[in-house]
Amino acid sequence: MTSLRARLRLPLIAAPMFLVSGIDLVSAACANGVIGSFPTVNCRTAGELEAWLGEIATRLARAGDASGEAAAPVCPNLIVHRSNARLQDDLAVLLRHRPELVITSVGSPAPVIAPLHDAGTLVFADVASIRHAERAAEAGADGLVLLTAGAGGQTGWLNPFAFVRAVRAFFAGPVVLAGGISDGVALRAAAVLGCDLAYMGTKFIATRESMADGRYKAMLVDSSADDVLLTSAFTGLPTSMLRPSIVAAGLDPDALPARGAIEIGTDIDVGARENRPKRWRDIWSAGHATSGVSDIPSVADLVARTADEYDRAGAMRGAFV
Repeated sequence: MTSLRARLRLPLIAAPMFLVSGIDLVSAACANGVIGSFPTVNCRTAGELEAWLGEIATRLARAGDASGEAAAPVCPNLIVHRSNARLQDDLAVLLRHRPELVITSVGSPAPVIAPLHDAGTLVFADVASIRHAERAAEAGADGLVLLTAGAGGQTGWLNPFAFVRAVRAFFAGPVVLAGGISDGVALRAAAVLGCDLAYMGTKFIATRESMADGRYKAMLVDSSADDVLLTSAFTGLPTSMLRPSIVAAGLDPDALPARGAIEIGTDIDVGARENRPKRWRDIWSAGHATSGVSDIPSVADLVARTADEYDRAGAMRGAFV
C-alpha cells in the first residue's frame, strides 16, 4: 500500500459503478491522482475488457509522459457471485494484465485470491456486515471495502462509525469506507475514523467523463438525499435508487411491491426490445451524497475541489487538536 499511496493525490477511489464507470472516467481519475475502478461487466465481453485495459494503459502512459508523474492505479471490480458466467474469463484477462489492485463484490473473494496474489495483485473485498468482513479477512483479502448505510447501488445498512470501529478491532489491513463521501471534509473524517481510503461514487456519476445518461446527471443536480429511496423491489437486495427516476418509469415509489417482485428487464438489448423500464438504465441509483451534487464538472475539477476541501479540513482539525 505504501507504493500506492505515494501516487495518490487523495486517499480516494472513484467507485466502480455499473453502466457509469468507463474508459474516460477511469483514465481521468487515475491521471488526477485518484484510484479509478470499474466493474468488469461494464465490458460486454472478456475481449472488450482486454481492449479497455489496453486503452486505459495507453492513455495513462501518455498522461504520465506529459506530466512527469505516475498515475494512480487502475482497479477492476470482479463480481464473484456464481451468477456471473464471465467470472473465469474476466479473471483470465486480469491475470494477463496483472493490475495492482482488484476489488471483489457480491460474494466471497476466496476463489480468486490465490491466482490474483500469484499475479502480484492486491485483493480488496467489499463487505456489508461484520461477519462478512471477518470471513473475507480469514480468506486472505488484503483490504476490506465497508459498504455502509447511504452508499449507492446495492448498499449496506450499518452506521459507518460503528462499522469501521468494529472492523478495526480485528483487522489491521487497509479499510475503505463506502457510503456518504460527498466532499473532502467527509474524506478527512473517514481518515480520522481509521480508514485508509474511501469510495466516492455519486459525485463521479455527475462528471462529464462518466457514461451516465445526461438526464441522469441532471437529475442528480436537481435531487437531494431525500430523493434517495432504499428498496429491494428491483434487485432483491436493499438498493439505493433515485425516486424521480422511479416516477419517470411510471411507478409509484411509495407503493412498490415486495422484494424483487417487479418484472423489469435486466439485459440492455432485451430491455430495449421489450420496451420496459430497466433498472440501472432507466431507474437510476444514487447514494446519500446526492445532496453534495450541484453541477456537472470534469473529473479533474472534481478532484481539485475535493483536494482543496480535504486540505482545508486537515488544517482546521490541526487548529483544534
